[in-house]
Amino acid sequence: MNTPLLPFHMAFPVHSLEKARAFYGDLLGCSEGRSAPDWIDFNLFGHQIVAHLAPSEVHVSPTNAVDGHGVPVRHFGAILTMQQWTSLADRLTAAGTQFVIDPYIRFKGEAGEQATMFFLDPSGNALEFKSFANLDMLFAK
Repeated sequence: MNTPLLPFHMAFPVHSLEKARAFYGDLLGCSEGRSAPDWIDFNLFGHQIVAHLAPSEVHVSPTNAVDGHGVPVRHFGAILTMQQWTSLADRLTAAGTQFVIDPYIRFKGEAGEQATMFFLDPSGNALEFKSFANLDMLFAK
C-alpha cells in the first residue's frame, strides 16, 4: 500500500505527567504541544504522541523472543536516520538509561538489518528506536 508518509497519533497511559514531561521533553527532546490537567501532547520526531494520566492502565508488557532478546510485546517508537539513532543512543547512555535491549545491530547481514534499542519510560511503557542503513529494507522479508 503506497500512501504519502503522514505523522501518526498515539495515546498511552502514564502514572505521572510530571515524570512523563521530564522523560519525553527533557531526556528525549520532544517538544510539548497542547496539554490539560490529564494529558500532554509531545512531538516525537514529527509524530503526535499523547501521555494520558491513567495510573490504573500502566502495566509491564510481556516479551517475545526476537533475535535472542526478550522484546516487549507492547512498544512504540520511531525510525530514525542513523545519525539521529546514534545521537539518541549516545544521549541515553550518557544519561544512565537502563536499556531493556542495549543499542545494537539486529539481523546483521540479513534483509532488514537494523540498529535498534529498547528502553522504558518512567511508567513502564516500552519504546523502540531503530534505523536502517537502507530504508528500502523497512518491510523486507
